[in-house]
Amino acid sequence: MKVTVVGAGNVGATCAQRIAEADTADVCLIDIVEGLAVGKALDLAQAAPLVGHSRLITGGEDYALAAGSDVVVITAGVARKPGMSRDDLLVTNGKIITEIAGALSEVAPEAIYIMVTNPLDVTTYIAHQALGAPRERIMGMAGSLDTARFCTFIAQELHCSPGDVQAMVLGGHGDSMVPLPRYATVGGVAVTELIDPERLAQIIERTRNGGAEIVSYLKTGSAFYAPAAAVAQMVGAILRDEKRILPASVLLRGEYGLDDVFVGVPVKLGAGGVEEIIELDLTKEELSALHTSAEHVRSTIARWNEMKNA
Repeated sequence: MKVTVVGAGNVGATCAQRIAEADTADVCLIDIVEGLAVGKALDLAQAAPLVGHSRLITGGEDYALAAGSDVVVITAGVARKPGMSRDDLLVTNGKIITEIAGALSEVAPEAIYIMVTNPLDVTTYIAHQALGAPRERIMGMAGSLDTARFCTFIAQELHCSPGDVQAMVLGGHGDSMVPLPRYATVGGVAVTELIDPERLAQIIERTRNGGAEIVSYLKTGSAFYAPAAAVAQMVGAILRDEKRILPASVLLRGEYGLDDVFVGVPVKLGAGGVEEIIELDLTKEELSALHTSAEHVRSTIARWNEMKNA
């Protein structure tokens, strides 16, 4: 198995590390900055005897290195700075993703693609357009990360193991995301039975601003440990054909009453990529929130199309 990670910054390099050290696949790092991917790949390879894996880790600047990849993860782009929204990255990262996806479509047309670059749902749409890949083979990593943040904050509130928390966050990867407390449990007990509504609302709001909170502390960068872990989880589910139910940004065609928009919903991930889109029985309020989030994604895509065609 081979995974190519495009972008050797903090997110990309940490993705490569997690995938290789989990013994999931060989990893190829690609970055247009001269020497960056080669150096980080060499550093990661030299850790193999210490951490005990036998995976091949290589790096370079040529997109042709992605040939033969089972999965391609795209992390390249500009990271957020304090005060910026994910949508503020639209112009720069949209152009970057258009170029990258166009190049990869020539060398890895059969790969399954996972997008990480922000604004996530929009860059996934842009990559889909450039790659021409079926919706089963193109998805955005967002819901898994947002759900992990929701689970973390619930566990911290209850002073319990994060591994005991199960939850689900839908919608776009941004301020309009839709955490679903009704579907959150701790050891099988509904979280609504354990946390009062006012405090739960604060946790939901913190989840929505989870990325911005980290950016505000880092000043010159954004989150990368948790995003890389979310990518590694998705890659593992695909390459090991685990049939895991995880939230991801995928192209909807009528599901949840939405059409022709990428938005986070629960999916079954396996060897075929997105093997099934799971439709939850949402309340009127939850469905309305999901539609509002999807409309925000649509409006951002419309802005991109206007700027691209200007």
